[in-house]
Amino acid sequence: MSSVGISIVREYERGVVFRFGRLRGVREPGLRFTVPVADRLRKVTLRTVTMPIASQQVITRDNVSINVAAVAYFRRVDAVKCIVEIENVEAAISQIAQTTVRNVVGRSSLDAVLSDTETLNESIKEILDLTTERWGVLVELVELKDIELPQSMQRAMAREAEAEREKRGKVIAAEGEALSAGKLAEAADVITEHPVALQLRNLQVLSEIAIERNSTIVFPAQFLDTVRDLGSFVARESAPLREPADHAATHTASDHTTSERTDGSAVPA
Repeated sequence: MSSVGISIVREYERGVVFRFGRLRGVREPGLRFTVPVADRLRKVTLRTVTMPIASQQVITRDNVSINVAAVAYFRRVDAVKCIVEIENVEAAISQIAQTTVRNVVGRSSLDAVLSDTETLNESIKEILDLTTERWGVLVELVELKDIELPQSMQRAMAREAEAEREKRGKVIAAEGEALSAGKLAEAADVITEHPVALQLRNLQVLSEIAIERNSTIVFPAQFLDTVRDLGSFVARESAPLREPADHAATHTASDHTTSERTDGSAVPA
């Protein structure tokens, strides 16, 4: 229908009109009329375009060779510049995106590429924006979607991660032992102040062991403690009985010495 001077511009498009090769303006969406033969209308879509960036080999700053693939999202914001300023805007963005990804990733270390991809994505987007602005294109988003490491590097990283986890496990176990030792020391202090607590703990252990009912247990510690306590009790009870007898013997010996001195007998030195 353009040959008869009638064109339909969709809502997501803009029509750029050239008359005998000269720019005549931009047509908005709707039914548009042009001069047959003299005018030529080119439609430009304003929708966001998804452009995959092919995987390419990149050497990082720490001399590690990796393969990086990305994806870019852009849209045309100036229909005139997209046609006048550049011949094929999509091919140009594809090439400049590959170059930018290679340069930005090559200036970064492997750890930064793996852990700080958001910063790399933003850096790539800013560089592309500066380049494509004069083409009437806005780069909305750039994402690194695939980072392929060499097999040797993958094995080395796996060993590093395993060693790190083992270290963390040993540290946690050591902290647990230290905490357990502190609690045991506190329990020992309590048992020292209250000896009966040890007997209660022994009874608790016996009750826990007796749940299984599949073994015979000989536990002489309580018997020895009982004998020791009985000896202490007997010693305490017999002490008051010995004290009066010792006192009486001492008093008799003193009276005998006094009588000898009264008779004038010799007193032992």
